[in-house]
Amino acid sequence: SISQNVSNPGYRNTDFDTLADAYREQSRGLLDGGVDILLVETVFDTLNCKAALFAIQELLSERDTSIPVMVSGTITDASGRTLSGQTVEAFWHSIRHADLLAVGLNCALGAEQIRPWLDELSAVADINTFVYPNAGLPNEFGEYDETPEKMAGIIREFAESGLVNMVGGCCGTTPDHIQALVDAVKQVSSRRFPDIEPFTKLSGLEPVTIRPDSNFINVGERTNVTGSARFRRFIAANNYEEALSVARQQIENGAQIVDVNMDEGMLDSEAAMETFLRLIAAEPDIAKVPVMVDSSKWTVLETGLKNLQGKGVVNSISMKEGEDEFIRQAKIIHRYGAAVIVMAFDEIGQADSFERKVEICKRAYEILTNQVGFPPEDIIFDPNIFAVATGIEEHNDYGKSYIDATRIIKETLPGVHVSGGVSNFSFSFRGNDAVREAMHSCFLYHAVQAGMDMGIVNPGQLAVYDDINPKLKNRIEDVLFNRRSDSTERLVDMAEEYAGVKKKSEKDLSWRKTSVEQRLKHALVKGIVDYIEEDTEESRLNYDRSIEVIEGPLMDGMNVVGDLFQSGKMFLPQVVKSARVMKKSVAYLVPFIEQEKNELGLKGLSNGKIVMATVKGDVHDIGKNIVGVVLECNGYDIVDLGVMVPADKILSTARKEKADIIGLSGLITPSLDEMVHVAQEMERLGFQTPLLIGGATTSRRHTAVKIEEHYSGATTHVIDASRCVGVVGTLLNDQKQDEFIAQTREDYLQIRESYASRKKEKSLLSLEAARKRKLKIDWDEYQPMEPNLQGIQVLDNYPLAELVDFIDWSPFFHTWELKGKYPEILSNGKYGDEPKILFDDAQVLLNKIVGDQRLTAKAVVGIFPAESVDENVTLGHDTFHFPRQLVDKGAGKINYSLADFIAPSNDWLGLFAVTAGHGLGDILKEFEAGYDDYSAIMAKALADRLAEAFAENLHQLVRVEYWGYASDEKLSIDTLIKEKYRGIRPAPGYPACPDHGEKDTIWKLLDVEKNIGITLTETRAMFPAASVCGWYFSHPESCYFSIKSNK
Repeated sequence: SISQNVSNPGYRNTDFDTLADAYREQSRGLLDGGVDILLVETVFDTLNCKAALFAIQELLSERDTSIPVMVSGTITDASGRTLSGQTVEAFWHSIRHADLLAVGLNCALGAEQIRPWLDELSAVADINTFVYPNAGLPNEFGEYDETPEKMAGIIREFAESGLVNMVGGCCGTTPDHIQALVDAVKQVSSRRFPDIEPFTKLSGLEPVTIRPDSNFINVGERTNVTGSARFRRFIAANNYEEALSVARQQIENGAQIVDVNMDEGMLDSEAAMETFLRLIAAEPDIAKVPVMVDSSKWTVLETGLKNLQGKGVVNSISMKEGEDEFIRQAKIIHRYGAAVIVMAFDEIGQADSFERKVEICKRAYEILTNQVGFPPEDIIFDPNIFAVATGIEEHNDYGKSYIDATRIIKETLPGVHVSGGVSNFSFSFRGNDAVREAMHSCFLYHAVQAGMDMGIVNPGQLAVYDDINPKLKNRIEDVLFNRRSDSTERLVDMAEEYAGVKKKSEKDLSWRKTSVEQRLKHALVKGIVDYIEEDTEESRLNYDRSIEVIEGPLMDGMNVVGDLFQSGKMFLPQVVKSARVMKKSVAYLVPFIEQEKNELGLKGLSNGKIVMATVKGDVHDIGKNIVGVVLECNGYDIVDLGVMVPADKILSTARKEKADIIGLSGLITPSLDEMVHVAQEMERLGFQTPLLIGGATTSRRHTAVKIEEHYSGATTHVIDASRCVGVVGTLLNDQKQDEFIAQTREDYLQIRESYASRKKEKSLLSLEAARKRKLKIDWDEYQPMEPNLQGIQVLDNYPLAELVDFIDWSPFFHTWELKGKYPEILSNGKYGDEPKILFDDAQVLLNKIVGDQRLTAKAVVGIFPAESVDENVTLGHDTFHFPRQLVDKGAGKINYSLADFIAPSNDWLGLFAVTAGHGLGDILKEFEAGYDDYSAIMAKALADRLAEAFAENLHQLVRVEYWGYASDEKLSIDTLIKEKYRGIRPAPGYPACPDHGEKDTIWKLLDVEKNIGITLTETRAMFPAASVCGWYFSHPESCYFSIKSNK
């Protein structure tokens, strides 16, 4: 996959066929010698490994025999990649087709260093995993010093953590090491395979998993000599450097897969394909994505497959030459480990009608899955997108036929994807780019709703559907659905008239007349990014070193921001805007600073380095991001590891970065246990780095009682962003830290003693005694209402506009640390104009999100027959356990369980899950690419509010329509937000039922992941994070309560 000649990145000293022949010969000798298992080991280049697996599979097929095959990869350094650049998950995606007995890692690293990558492999591989590392890292003489006892202790932890099924040793290990490993793991249970969903898994240098909730997959079309005259000129002139820039531009414009086609009569297509793919491999920003090898010639397709180390896609094969050739090609493609596009094309010809498209795709599916053994998730059908509005009557149904066929294909052929060349649709209007872009957007809008989930399209040339002139849109859709006999004529007429005009707005630019220092300060305080690069450059020219711009005018401006913030004259949303300006300015200066560092050996100043992460199992990060922004504003270097970060990654990064402080964040209650685990690991590994704890579910009491006792270093809970700067500054101040740490420890000790004392004083009832105090309902006098909806209802792409009125805005302001109720907070004198400014900014972004449909709201609701016994509610074969309050409240007081609200028989229980988070990732990428933390945090906060609004809106639908027990309900939005209605919707993880594990049954009964794409982490956090789930209880006496006092 990589060149040995740095001046010629396309050079290779061997090729796939030569390697495959060598591996075939080796395998033949080993099989003849009677080996029991074949192991392809120490894989540093996945393409080499694929050649070996190809040869082994071919040889076993020739001999009509089978033998277990294992593969062991090698991670060469702390980057977590192979020598040829692949991540562990991308490596697994590339080889998982080979029906392996086991996959693992060996060599290059010692056991301690290899753990994070073994953890990653164990989580994604649904087969046996193993590890045989070196005896530590080599010393300066190339020798290995790690003792058998130390290595065995590390390996035992791997086994106890469920990471491996087999273990062994590589370089530097001896028989004593192996015996020690045997003794260490022989009593430990073997790893259980993870339950991996059968999603499409592709890879370049990085993995791409296509899930049901994935956004439309853009396949970049411009690296195609038949579709791009510019690209064709570059290839014909052997100007591959410019040709690579076309691929790079496609990815920058949003392509997740790059289609490469070299079919041109005057080209040596095989040679051009090989050269281009080899050059791509040397460009990480291109090679990170999967490649679609596109050709009508089989030899070109196979040449492409022989030059892809990742798992790519073949475009395409069909049955036009009969079933036998179709099967032969499909088997070879599967042996190379690629996914495949299948054209709706058979011995008769291309399918142009709905019936033919469906018929051919169904026939191909049966052959591929039943005769070839092709995984359904690796099959992509192209039912043929043809040009419309050609003036030929027979072509009028082409658009509608594709969309209708797509819908049936997705409904009847489980697991497959549907693709197509979108530009074909508008071919009749070539030369009129505006109309073509509008046609592509209209086509995709409707085709995606029907099930089209990927397509070959130029992502840089798509109009926004809602921005299309309504009249033009209507005429395009007349053509698309063949709604009128004169559709073509009307669209042709409109195409000549179509035009748009944009207006410019005036701005007060009087501040631009001041000095550059004052302009920078003004921009920072006001959060204005428009001129920051030109002002930064002007300021840079006034100083000897670029770093002085940061240390001088930029920090002066941020000091003003910090002073205003700490004095309560500036509030968090403004600070985040200021940080956006600061980040853009610093990003502009970084290249100059790095150049000066190289020349002068200088390093930038920092108040300290802080590693921050949302802990494993949790996907929430709004609070963490706010804290990070505030700390950055105050001169600290922030290493943000993101969300779902395991302990070993946090701690290995902290050591690598020489962190001064480690900060942990979490929102859901299981995160608290993971924080305890991190603290225990810090103690085990001998850390003394101060540990900060924060997040909505954390508290000073929990930190004192559950976390601080496990770690001998300083442990401090930080309640919000406004306090973190002072805490961090004190912890890193040599004169103040000892007193602060001692005082915190004394405070936490008192909290623990007080907690222990109250715990002893608290009187708990036995379960039997608590049951005698349960809610007494006369079920003979109450008849549960049979719901109108029985079973499951899925709401897909629910209109966001209908949710806006249901938003409870008070928690939105709390996210920004502005305490108060809406709408009173808008006129709260304490915060000045800031709540109103923040609210107005939120409305602008919310309107854009709603208007452009940037987020997708989905819900699934079901109402099921239910009956209760004690604390259990049974729905058919499934049971929910709802704990009972045990605290002794006194005679005559009720000890509730949610099960009390369900009759012993003939009752009903509702279940629901909603999300407004699909699409949020793309919004965040745009803002984060522009260093716009303010808008990124705003988008997350709005997605959360929309999800909660959806939950409220859906509950109303259930009460009034789906269940109908309150069909005459007529309540205002304000009353709804205050929950002044009959019935409740408690959620797992909340006070009435703190166990997040109950989500598993909800997910099973509603098939949540399949229906609306919300997944659960191992600690039951929902992803997307902007999601809500729970139960519906209809009894008039149902109410909210807490069982937290049980413990």
